Amino acid sequence: MEPLAADDPRQVGEYRLLQQLGAGGMGRVYLGRTTGGRTVAVKVVRRDLAGDPEFRARFRQEVAAARRVGGTWTPPVLDADTEGGHPWVATGYVAGPALTTAVREFGPLPEPAVRTLGVGLAEALAHVHGLGLVHRDVKPSNVLLTLDGPRLIDFGIARALDSTTALTQSGQVFGSPGFMSPEQANGLPAGPAGDVFALGAVLAYAATGTPPFGAGVSAPVLLYRVLHEEPDLSGLTGPLNDLVRDCLAKDPSARPTPARLRERLDQGGAAAARLGHGDWLPAALAAAVGRSAVQLLDLEAEREGEREAGAPAQFGPPVAVPVPLRTALPVPGPLPSVPGHRPYPPRPRRRRGYGALAAVLVGALLLAGGDLLIERFRDDDRQAAASDPGRTPPAEDGTTPTEPPSKRPEPTGDATDPADDGPTPGASPTGGASPTATGPGVIPAKFLGTWVGERKATDGAVTTVTLTIVQSAPSEEKSRIRAETPSTGIWCEGAWTLSEADERQVSYVSRVTGSSAGEECIADRSIYRLIAMQPDGTLRYSMDLLEPDRYMVLRKKA
Repeated sequence: MEPLAADDPRQVGEYRLLQQLGAGGMGRVYLGRTTGGRTVAVKVVRRDLAGDPEFRARFRQEVAAARRVGGTWTPPVLDADTEGGHPWVATGYVAGPALTTAVREFGPLPEPAVRTLGVGLAEALAHVHGLGLVHRDVKPSNVLLTLDGPRLIDFGIARALDSTTALTQSGQVFGSPGFMSPEQANGLPAGPAGDVFALGAVLAYAATGTPPFGAGVSAPVLLYRVLHEEPDLSGLTGPLNDLVRDCLAKDPSARPTPARLRERLDQGGAAAARLGHGDWLPAALAAAVGRSAVQLLDLEAEREGEREAGAPAQFGPPVAVPVPLRTALPVPGPLPSVPGHRPYPPRPRRRRGYGALAAVLVGALLLAGGDLLIERFRDDDRQAAASDPGRTPPAEDGTTPTEPPSKRPEPTGDATDPADDGPTPGASPTGGASPTATGPGVIPAKFLGTWVGERKATDGAVTTVTLTIVQSAPSEEKSRIRAETPSTGIWCEGAWTLSEADERQVSYVSRVTGSSAGEECIADRSIYRLIAMQPDGTLRYSMDLLEPDRYMVLRKKA
């Protein structure tokens, strides 16, 4: 992420812009927030393209295609203006790195993770094809990795299967060299089988770190190889080699369908079982994904003066109520919740009943996300809240030289930009104080010990949270948390894996380990956690980094 430049808008439609995520062929992509505090990616079209009738027609097509998708493994289009002077589109923000970034910084994925990746992407393609669309640009930079599964983005060159528009006529080559199918390389219409070819190439890249048709060569050479040579799958063995080779067949009719591909990837059911859980990624990568998400909390520190001094005019219709900057985090609000953890689904209806509410509160305090229905913390908590002070990598198309991964900084969230020509530029490392003198990732002594906090529901049920922070190194799972409602006998327990620590804050990935009502706690669901030390010696326990307004106060147990 980069700070907004002087010529960047501060407001687009109803979305307040916070940072610049990157730039592509169509324009710039920004990180923004809704008036309700949700995090979004907003793409604003370049001024010189906005007046081009052919471009505007293509942009309308892109947005229309993306609106139709909206499946579990694809981020939704939330809003768009395709007719205004500055066209834009807002999508759900995916707080995870592109596959390109992850492989560059952490190396190839292990086979179980590759299989889980393939299952999620096969499901996404099956959904897209079921709508009568083809993606036509499946490649590593269009695959984002989150703790609960992959996301397929960029429908910028998607087309309807029955389209005869000049925008997608035969003879034009759409896609990315090295990941496009032979029929695409020949300028022929691309069907669903072309997406399967590209998915096979993506899986080969994920498993080996190298595109199957090579790297360090020009696009024409890559296209020749795609058309006339066999892929190099020497880094793959056994059934995975056979599966990827079938996907990369020159004859489209010889390739498996997404549904058949999913079956072959998950014959034992283990790969699909890992979707929706944080343990599908290698531990170091999962921890780094958590660290990168912590950056979202720091964005609220934007100064009021920065918003008022020389800000360019906003795009889109005026917003009736300006969004004030928060100088302190207010009382938490409800979280989105739906199987598969889609980025921004409708909020669920509230559950009724004393026992159900207590169970929900217990699960919420452990997970604060996932498949939970969470009551808004009420006015009786406002007083407590108010008192809280508060390298050169191998390009995915193979057109640049390869170099082995060396230093492994944390990956950053990538924008869901439907027109990006490559990986979105990464964000800077998480802000905050320098690591302690005892070494990076070692927890400062002031955080260690047992901390307790309470939350009271409107019906009087009190849920107590007990957090025990134990000295540990990054990727070690040593700290523990328990939330219980004594009046109902409902409890949940979790284990925390250290992600990063400094003098100001400690971040974790949380995993549920036990409960009295497993359906409420969602066993093994993982999510980000952040513990921040406050000036008065209390801890602010932030329970969802995409919605930083949700937190509670913990005090050290004597």
